Amino acid sequence: MLKVFAVIELVWVIVQPSAHALSRDEFPPDFVFGASTSAYQVEGAANEDGRKPSIWDTFSHAGNGKMYEGDGDVACDQYHKYKEDVQLMANMGLEAYRFSISWSRVIPGIQPHVTLQHWDLPQTLDDEYGGWVSRRIVKDFTTFADVCFREFGDRVKYWTTVNEANVYAAFGYDVGMLPPQRCSPSSISNCSRGNSSTEPYMVAHHMLLAHASAARLYRKKYQGMQRGLIGFNLLPFGLVPLTNSIDDVTATQRVQDFFIGFMNPFTFGDYPDIMKKNAGSRLPSFTQKESNMVRGSIDFLGINFYYSFYVKNSPGNLQKEGRDYFADMSAEIESQQTPHNSSLDDWERVKYLQAYIGSLVDALRSGSNVKGYFVWSFLDVLELLGGYESSYGLYYVDMNDPSLRRQPKLSAEWYSNFLKRKPMDPMITTEIEKNVLSHNTLLHNAI
Repeated sequence: MLKVFAVIELVWVIVQPSAHALSRDEFPPDFVFGASTSAYQVEGAANEDGRKPSIWDTFSHAGNGKMYEGDGDVACDQYHKYKEDVQLMANMGLEAYRFSISWSRVIPGIQPHVTLQHWDLPQTLDDEYGGWVSRRIVKDFTTFADVCFREFGDRVKYWTTVNEANVYAAFGYDVGMLPPQRCSPSSISNCSRGNSSTEPYMVAHHMLLAHASAARLYRKKYQGMQRGLIGFNLLPFGLVPLTNSIDDVTATQRVQDFFIGFMNPFTFGDYPDIMKKNAGSRLPSFTQKESNMVRGSIDFLGINFYYSFYVKNSPGNLQKEGRDYFADMSAEIESQQTPHNSSLDDWERVKYLQAYIGSLVDALRSGSNVKGYFVWSFLDVLELLGGYESSYGLYYVDMNDPSLRRQPKLSAEWYSNFLKRKPMDPMITTEIEKNVLSHNTLLHNAI
């Protein structure tokens, strides 16, 4: 049966805040609570032990089109401070930790959930054949996955092959805001290479094939002995029609199909009809053999939540010459902005955790098969869209301190008390109750 791990990252969600005191006992024993990071954003040690540059190293150092200062050369230095961080996790009562293994680096008590590709493609593969644009990536990724399964599979029971494949394809190969900064010249970014009309679809298609290939290898060679699970990660947005008109409601469903349409092949072996209709021949097709390989290739699906958007029908987008992935949706998308988690007394984050976990209780009671919840992020990491100016960790990291001292925020205290089934601080409970609204409230979280 398909399992869903709700991995909470950069989220704007409409939820009903709850004033009642939550308890870990309201969740099934096998429900997992954790926190997340990714290799480039937290490790540092960029040039140690044979590590080679990834496309994020190149992007961060070149500064072309980057929206923030800083890089991941040192980051939170978890490469050297991992023992301290593991102790913090144990002290907090964290049940699981979601992190990634850097492809550019490859060489008990807390359950590891490992991501194989969190956007940090080795630069050498991008230079050699275009990375995810080329079908050659499928074989190379499978080889990389084989190394990880062989070396770490006896300790890792949950493998995610690719993180947010749909967003990586769109923002790295259509808009060009993220590395490897490929897009058409007329796009938002000043790209020197790429094709926004075709490459986002090619990249996502190759990610699906790479996942399916790695999953087939894992099931054939390792799963029987290691008894782990393998999954994929996507980012669906919260989408709301701008008006109640039929056109806007239909457009909202269309945009949803495009954002999560890359999930369809896991169930049906093919893309949604609206994607095939609007993208036409620019959307790669599966052979029957590929369709069979992709269908049913996930044991669980990881879901990351970022923002909510208003959607307005915009049929004129389909008339654009050389239109891209976003134009194919035939809609206009208006985003909301999310504030940062910058204070040690992060009341808003505490209220968010209380409300969201309360909503998970309701979902489980309604029959949902959600199996886990991971807070982004465990530490204040290098945010891929905001650098070190963004601050979303449960633990504050003092970047001005040579030792990169960690300090728990109020949200860390709340989450720890929840995980350990300890009574909440009365002051925190009072503050939450004071701020409970009588109507649905837009709340936030972030990567």
